Amino acid sequence: MISTRPMTWVPVPGGTCLFGDRRRPVRVRDLEWTATPLTPAQVGWEDDGRPLIGLDQARAAQLAADLGGRLPRSVEWEWAASGAERRLYPWGEEEPGAARANLRGSCGRLTPVDSHPQGVTPGGLWDMAGNCWEWTASPTIGAGFVVRGGSYNSLGLYARCTFLNAAPAELRSPGIGLRVVRAA
Repeated sequence: MISTRPMTWVPVPGGTCLFGDRRRPVRVRDLEWTATPLTPAQVGWEDDGRPLIGLDQARAAQLAADLGGRLPRSVEWEWAASGAERRLYPWGEEEPGAARANLRGSCGRLTPVDSHPQGVTPGGLWDMAGNCWEWTASPTIGAGFVVRGGSYNSLGLYARCTFLNAAPAELRSPGIGLRVVRAA
């Protein structure tokens, strides 16, 4: 099956994110987000609706720029996933399950980005937890970047909105994709 899914932008109003487990207040501005992680079809390639993966961080950042946006910062990602109410998971407080997120124990592979309707954020963002990690623009010590959201091979803990991980900038992983943001 070849997807012709258009790129849909979802507005996420800004506010003060109580960032991370330490709840550090950080101001986040209004942004528009791609409703799903990018798929190959959204950049003109054939696909089956699964996330575009296998790009290192620099290529992911360049692709985001080519599409008129950028990669989100880690705090912006957390704000979009958790909302002002600081949801535990992007969909709310309920534990992950197969209808909410593609995590370890589901199917063991990437699924189309619209496969988990119970996992959509109240604002309309799909796959903020599971399926594939998402590159951010936030660097880490040691030439890496923060990745957020967990993948099809991640434990349920990794689906929490405050959970972050890091990956080497040059990594081209079958479990890391990207989402694009732009000024609202």
